[in-house]
Amino acid sequence: MEWRGRRQSRNIEDRRGQGRGNPFGRGGMRLPSRGIRVGRGGGGGIIFLIIAGVILWMLGINPLTLIDGGGGTMPSGGSGQVTTQRNDEMTQFVATVLAETEDVWNGIMESQGEDYPEPTLVLFSGAVRSACGQASSATGPFYCPGDQKLYIDLDFYDELARRFGASGDFAQAYVLAHEVGHHVQNIIGVLPKFNQMREQMSQVEANRMSVRVELQADCFAGIWGHFTAQKGLLEQGDLEEALNAARQIGDDTLQKRTQGYVVPDAFNHGTSEQRMTWFKRGFDSGRLSSCDTFNNPV
Repeated sequence: MEWRGRRQSRNIEDRRGQGRGNPFGRGGMRLPSRGIRVGRGGGGGIIFLIIAGVILWMLGINPLTLIDGGGGTMPSGGSGQVTTQRNDEMTQFVATVLAETEDVWNGIMESQGEDYPEPTLVLFSGAVRSACGQASSATGPFYCPGDQKLYIDLDFYDELARRFGASGDFAQAYVLAHEVGHHVQNIIGVLPKFNQMREQMSQVEANRMSVRVELQADCFAGIWGHFTAQKGLLEQGDLEEALNAARQIGDDTLQKRTQGYVVPDAFNHGTSEQRMTWFKRGFDSGRLSSCDTFNNPV
C-alpha cells in the first residue's frame, strides 16, 4: 500500500506506557459497561503522591514525564488533538490509514446528506480504560460506541503476522478499517439497535446477530478498500493480504487452531469464508447497499 507522504489524521490519542497486559485475544466492538465502582478512603494515597512529586521536583525530575509514560506532556482531552509523543513508523502508518478512512466516509456520508463525526484512535500498551470499561491487549483492537473511539495496541500487528500468518500493510489496514466500520454502524444506528435487541436474546441468538454485525463491518472495510484502490494506492498483492487476514481470523479457523474443533454456536465474528466474502463484496461494489448482512444470507 502506497501510504508514505500522505495526510495523517490528527484524531490520535497516545496512551502508550500507561497500562500493562499480555497479547492477544479477539477484538471487534466492546459494549459499554454498566458502571465502574469507585472505592473510598484514597486520601492517604493522594498525600503520598503529593510528597513524592515534591521530592521529584527537588531532584530535578518532572513527575509528569513519569505519569505520561515518558512523553513529557499530559494527553490533551480535546477531540482531534494530537497527543502522540512518538514518531515511529507504525504510528505514522495507522494515522495515515485513519486519514484515508476519514476521507472515504466523509465523502460517502456527505453524498447522503449526513455528517460523519470522525472517531479518535487511541494507541495503548498493555491495558486501557474506555467508556466501555477496562480492556487489556488480550482484547485485541476494538471499537467502543460509548466514546466513539477505536483502541489498538500496535504490538497486535506483530502478533497478527507471527501467530496468525497475516502479514503486510494492507492486512494491517484492513484491521483498522474494520473497527472504523463499527463506528459507521454506530452513527447510522446499527449498533444501538443491536445493543437494545441483544438484551432480549439468548447467548446463541446474540452470537448469531453478532456475526451479522461483524460481517457488515468487514464489508464496510471493503468499501474503504474499494476507494483506496481507486486512488491508485494499492500495490500488487495488497488485496490478497487483506483476504488472507480475513481468512486467518475467521471463527472456524481460530477455533481449530486453539482447541482443535469447531463450535458454530459460539461463532461471533463469522467463518473465514464469510469474512473474506463480505470484505470482497464491499471491495468490489463500493456501495453501502451491498453490505446488508441482516436481510441477506451470510
